[in-house]
Amino acid sequence: MWAWANWAKVSEMANPVGYLYRVGQSRSRRPKTPPLPPPAAVGLPDVEPKLVPSLMSLSKRQRAAVWLVCGCEWTHEEAGVAMGISRTAVGTHVARGLARLRTLMEGK
Repeated sequence: MWAWANWAKVSEMANPVGYLYRVGQSRSRRPKTPPLPPPAAVGLPDVEPKLVPSLMSLSKRQRAAVWLVCGCEWTHEEAGVAMGISRTAVGTHVARGLARLRTLMEGK
């Protein structure tokens, strides 16, 4: 709309079609990551500083199982459906993940 209303300015450019193409291309892109507010602004609780690195050291399945069952309070059945594995496999991942977290958090 701006280009239509200001066509006199746009038409004087060396390459008005290229300019409009580039502006349209830039405006249609989504931001790569949405900006997140700082934890204090959202009211998130304080967490143990070692927790995040310890969680990241778990395998993907262990991390997902621990987060869904302990963090989100899902049942093993619900977590199994979401992860595409059996209820007993979720229990195994949670047990092993929590054991590993305890070891890492204690610093042993």
